[in-house]
Amino acid sequence: MNPLAHILEHKIVAIVRGAHPADLLKIAQAVQAGGVRMMEVTLNSPGALASITEIAREMEGKLLVGAGTVLDPESARAALLAGAKFIISPTLNKKTIRMTKRYGAVSIPGAYTATEILKAYEYGGDIIKVFPAGASGVSYFKDIAGPLPHIPLMPTGGVSLDNIKGFAEAGAKAFGLGSSLVDTKPAMTDEYLAQLTEKARAFVAAVAG
Repeated sequence: MNPLAHILEHKIVAIVRGAHPADLLKIAQAVQAGGVRMMEVTLNSPGALASITEIAREMEGKLLVGAGTVLDPESARAALLAGAKFIISPTLNKKTIRMTKRYGAVSIPGAYTATEILKAYEYGGDIIKVFPAGASGVSYFKDIAGPLPHIPLMPTGGVSLDNIKGFAEAGAKAFGLGSSLVDTKPAMTDEYLAQLTEKARAFVAAVAG
């Protein structure tokens, strides 16, 4: 599969931060069952690289796994070698973008202002993560997206079931969903995982509808 086309088609990236390594594959399977086809494992999670490798192997053809909270090119390279197909950052780092592209992966750097977004795109970012999107809401995102229609934007941080449709109507091409989709604090019981699948299904329906 072409990773960029896959992300733009399926749109929702589940962001998993701080989960126990033994739970990550279960989470991946639960969100995939609900129709979510991408998952980001943040590098500040325990055992992140090994978990990326496991998910890439076990979920091949079903779910695309990437790395998040990637702050430098060295971390990007480690994640790519572990099996990540996309690299997401909260910030804009030109060298990280170049490293990601060198390995043929999708680069999703973080930016907030129009100037930062344009720079991130000119540096080679495939999709630009508008972060934190919830700080100013849909109206700000709409104002930013208006003059930059050629740049694929992914609001992240504060995207919920209540506002995801608004972001979609404002021009978002993808969505980063953190704790509004995957809350890693509760025990990963069968009941919780079933609820996670239903929540994933609700987000997919909201974007589609």
